[in-house]
Amino acid sequence: MFLADEAATKNVGRRLASVARAGDVIALSGQLGAGKTGLARGFVEALGFAGEVPSPSFGLVIPYDVPDVRLPVWHIDLYRLDDPSQVDELGLDDARMDTILLIEWPEQMGDRLWQDALRIDLAVDGTGRRLTAQVPPSWNERWPIR
Repeated sequence: MFLADEAATKNVGRRLASVARAGDVIALSGQLGAGKTGLARGFVEALGFAGEVPSPSFGLVIPYDVPDVRLPVWHIDLYRLDDPSQVDELGLDDARMDTILLIEWPEQMGDRLWQDALRIDLAVDGTGRRLTAQVPPSWNERWPIR
């Protein structure tokens, strides 16, 4: 799917948020500047967050909780991890039980990314972005992008 600009990228995030459920993992891959954080911003805003949605690059995890959002979501940026084993320290398995995990740079997890994660790759394509997705069975009926 071609995304013409940042607004289109944020709109994909909004559409995903409209069908996301607690326990979902959405993995966002792509080079620096490909639009991962823009998509995440649209997602978190669509869940009702009214403030600024910064990149979690330095803090690794930014949690958004009810009542600020209609569903709890952790916005996670793993770019700065040195080793996949560091993921274990973040408590993602426990958080996933009742929270949506929105993960930038999931490749930093090595083989720790859950098999049922929705995998989205964003690539720069001229002045826009190209989105490709691996949609797991748990998303087949909910996938909002046709």
